[in-house]
Amino acid sequence: MSRDDVAAVARTLLYEGYLLYPYRPSSVKNRQRFNFGVIYPERYGRGQDDVDPWLMQTECLVLGGAGPVVDVEVGFLQLVTRTILLAPEAGATGPVEVDRLVVGDRVYQTWQEAVERRVRIERLELAELEGRVTARLFAFPATDEREPIPTPGGGTAGFIRRRQAAIAGEIQVEVRAAAANGAVLAVRIMNRTDARPDPARREDVLAHCLVSAHTILTVEQGEFVSLLDPPDELRQVAAECRNLNTWPVLAGTAPARDTMLSSPIILYDYPEIAPESAGDLFDGTEIDEILSLRIMTLSDAERREIAQTDERARLLLERTESLAAEQLMSLHGVMRLGGRGRRG
Repeated sequence: MSRDDVAAVARTLLYEGYLLYPYRPSSVKNRQRFNFGVIYPERYGRGQDDVDPWLMQTECLVLGGAGPVVDVEVGFLQLVTRTILLAPEAGATGPVEVDRLVVGDRVYQTWQEAVERRVRIERLELAELEGRVTARLFAFPATDEREPIPTPGGGTAGFIRRRQAAIAGEIQVEVRAAAANGAVLAVRIMNRTDARPDPARREDVLAHCLVSAHTILTVEQGEFVSLLDPPDELRQVAAECRNLNTWPVLAGTAPARDTMLSSPIILYDYPEIAPESAGDLFDGTEIDEILSLRIMTLSDAERREIAQTDERARLLLERTESLAAEQLMSLHGVMRLGGRGRRG
C-alpha cells in the first residue's frame, strides 16, 4: 500500500458522517452533522468545562534510537456556511436571506459545505526534539463571497453567499525517552481560535472548529510500535501512551511500520478500503451494497434534492446510478480474513 492508499483511508475518515443516507438536508440525521473529531476553540471549550474538547493528543512509540526522522501531517475540515440571498426588490436596502430559492428547475438552499485543510511539519529529528516542545502555528482567514444566481432570462435572482470564520490552531510535537532504543512521540493539535460562540447555536460553534481532525505520522530510519499489539517488552510503555480524543494505528501494508494514522474513529492496524468499493458513501460502518441499493430506490424528487444540495452528494449519486450489474454483484458476498477492510 502506497502513501496515496494511506491518504485515501485518511480522506475516508475525514468525510465520515459528512452526509448520511438518504443524503438529503431535509433528513433529520443530516440536520446536525460532523460529530467525529471536532476540536473546539480553547476559550469556548474551557467555558464548557472541557466537555467539548479543544485538544487532540496522539502518543505513540518510535524505535530507532537517535536516528528517526518524522513527518507530521494534520488534516481537518473547515466548515463553510452557505446561505441563499434573494435579490432585493425596488426600494429595498439589500438582499434578503431565505432558506430556499427555486429558479426554473433548480433549487438553491442553505447548507454547510466544507473545505479540506492540511498542515505539515516535515523532517523532525527526534534526537533534537527530546526534552522540549516544538510548536507550529497555523491560521486560515475569514472569507465572505457571493455567487450570483442567474434567472432564465439573464437577470439575477439572488446570490449564494459562502462564509468562513477565521480559525487558528497550534501543533505541538514533543519527544521523551522510553524503553531502550525507543521514544514516545507526542503530537498535540489545539484550537487557538479566539472565539466563544453561543453553545445554543451549534452551526455557529462548528464554524470555529477543526472538524474530523486526524494525524498522519511517517518515520524514516526508525519504526512505529503497534499500540494494539505491542511486543511483550514494550507492553507497559505502550499502555502508558496517553491518547486524547484519537486512536492511533499502524497504516500501510503489513508488516511495514513506517506510518501511523491517528483518527477519532477506532480502527484496527492496517485499515484499508475494500477494492470493490466504487467510492465514498460517507459512512464506513455500512456496507456498500446495501447503501447503493437503497440509493437506487430514492424518488426522482429526492434525487433532485441530493444533486442540487451538495457537490459531493451529486457525484455520489451519479456514480451509484452508473454502476453496472457486475459491479453491484462484486459487492455481494465478499469475505476476508482478519477484519481489516473498511467495507466488506
